[in-house]
Amino acid sequence: MTLVPDWLDRLAAQAVRTSVPRSLRPPASGGRRAAVLMLFGEGTLGPDVLLIQRSALGRRHAGQPAFPGGGIDPDDGGPIEAALREAEEETGLDPRGVSVLCTMPELYVSRSDNRVTPVVGWWHDPSAVHAASPDEVDSVERVPIAELVDPGNRFTLRHQTGFMGPAFRVRGMLVWGFTAMVLDRVMREGGLERPWDPGRVEPLPPDVLKLATRG
Repeated sequence: MTLVPDWLDRLAAQAVRTSVPRSLRPPASGGRRAAVLMLFGEGTLGPDVLLIQRSALGRRHAGQPAFPGGGIDPDDGGPIEAALREAEEETGLDPRGVSVLCTMPELYVSRSDNRVTPVVGWWHDPSAVHAASPDEVDSVERVPIAELVDPGNRFTLRHQTGFMGPAFRVRGMLVWGFTAMVLDRVMREGGLERPWDPGRVEPLPPDVLKLATRG
């Protein structure tokens, strides 16, 4: 059996029970079933999480950092198989090196009408990753947890609609929206968060908004 680090054991135990904010609660019916892989590993700079930068040519969420993932196909058998399949297709990772620890409560992304199940995994045997599907992914990054929880990399992002949400500026990426909300909640409830200033507010750059809402 693969030994899971204590910090990740604690995080996974909390992730299963994490509360769903009102803005991410799924509707009573409808929506496309989807899954994402929140994959944690141990890199050269300590614990990290795998993120992709979506292609700027995509129709939805173009250019946004995200967890690997996508729609659940009929042949997948559920969110776990879908998350691993999509991650392999998008980043080239070998799913045999991943131990799935848990699934989180379903979350709803209204922009794409997706009912998303986050799948938490431990990358016990990391494989090389890259943008394996150029039409969907521009780049792949293993982002150190230390950089995500660094107060200097955190702030509140204000959408033009007035919506406010957490954001991270790491590895040259602006992580916001659904991905940032999930990371924020998991870091906090998993006991990894460091004190930061939510009162530091920045507007969503117009070029980022235009790209992400194209289509």
